[in-house]
Amino acid sequence: MATTDGSTWDVIVIGGGPAGENAAQYAIQGSGRTAVLVEQELVGGECSYWACMPSKALLRPVELRDVARDLPGTASAASAPLDLEAVLDRRDRFVSHHDDHSQVAWANRTGIDVVRGHGRLSGPRTVTVTSDDGSVRTLTARAAVVLATGSAAAVPPVPGLHDALPWTSRDVTNLHEVPRRVLVIGGGVVACEATTWLHGLGTEELTVIEPGPSLLGRQEPFVAELIGRRFADWGIEVLTGTPVDLVERPGVLATGEGHRHGGSATVTAGGRVFEVDEIVVAAGRTPNSADLGLDSVGLDVAANHGFVPVDDQLTVPGVEGAWLYAVGDVCGRALLTHMGKYQARVAGDVIAARAEGRRPDGSRHRDLADHDMVPAVVFTDPQVASVGLTESVARTRGVDVEVVEYDLGQVAGAALLRDDYRGRAKLVVDRSTDTLVGATFVGTDVAELLHSATTALVGRVPLDTLWHVVPSYPTVSEVWLRLLESRR
Repeated sequence: MATTDGSTWDVIVIGGGPAGENAAQYAIQGSGRTAVLVEQELVGGECSYWACMPSKALLRPVELRDVARDLPGTASAASAPLDLEAVLDRRDRFVSHHDDHSQVAWANRTGIDVVRGHGRLSGPRTVTVTSDDGSVRTLTARAAVVLATGSAAAVPPVPGLHDALPWTSRDVTNLHEVPRRVLVIGGGVVACEATTWLHGLGTEELTVIEPGPSLLGRQEPFVAELIGRRFADWGIEVLTGTPVDLVERPGVLATGEGHRHGGSATVTAGGRVFEVDEIVVAAGRTPNSADLGLDSVGLDVAANHGFVPVDDQLTVPGVEGAWLYAVGDVCGRALLTHMGKYQARVAGDVIAARAEGRRPDGSRHRDLADHDMVPAVVFTDPQVASVGLTESVARTRGVDVEVVEYDLGQVAGAALLRDDYRGRAKLVVDRSTDTLVGATFVGTDVAELLHSATTALVGRVPLDTLWHVVPSYPTVSEVWLRLLESRR
């Protein structure tokens, strides 16, 4: 490992989440190069402490209990409420009790240094870091600076909403008590997942208000229908096409992360007034780019809604010398942890190649997966797994579309998972190439179907070839055979 003088590294990464960690690792592995992560919160980032890990830790017990309730022989055993203390304790273990010691240890073992503080560009290949105690130091990069600062929950400008101190995704994943009455603003992934675990953990009254026309509006239309039906079964009221007009919460007082005092809040929406104990805002994300010093290198991202534009090598255009990169949420291409890590691997490879005076391996990023090949799972009940284009988007882009659909409840392997299995599968096929351009699955355990669909899409596997990919029986994967049979 190369040495550093304490102020100069080959690669500086601003942001120590999964994308930043991967960019640093791939940029230096197998070489004598040096790298440093600059992180103002916890190394491991949003996913490790406030998003992916805690949310899935909360959802899994809910999912298992609900499946057991639908099966003869286990229904009576699953009738009792969940052990909330045990569920939250397991959640806390998965977020390491907000202690990033193990993440820092991993970085150091990998040859990556960690500097605590807020990092911002102050010139070409130069980063100024301000620590919590106000001290300032300047770091210099020999080869590259990577922006991996992620995003933050957006709070829409509804009168009274900000002052009411609503919960955002960070609060609802790290709750310590379950509110009795909750109103969720938003109908996307975070909103639907949070609604699922709040109901499962014991919230008695849940209302979801989505200003847009449907829940999960970027998915196939049947997704909203199936999720909406499940919410209705649970007694959850969903209002779509309904903006929130006013929020009132007198005497509100913040008393620490996840805790709000000040009594109930009233929310006016659609001509109705709701009195609730907590409001969860899940209305999208905004990039953490406002205080990155982008102007010091001649960049203005206001026209791009704050996202830092990049090319297919994750290089920021308009910066002389190709030394500045952006990966993960801050570049806006695909706001998902696994896609940020993927981008970071590509960026790291490119940085390594340029540092060694060779051309980057084009096969690694000839057609990046964040161009219409993004897999995503919504861990609701039922789960939603999708990759690629929806039918409507494909048609809008002029694709000669063929659509194949099948009721997942008719697949033996699915029916065995739970009684009254509800689900659906849909393939969007490009007739001209006989390959997939999109796939969507809704149902219990469909998340594990997604990688096969992603492989078929990214690999441009002809559907005639998929006939010879034999699904095991009886598994949910048999739906692939049923879908192919439906074409004949």
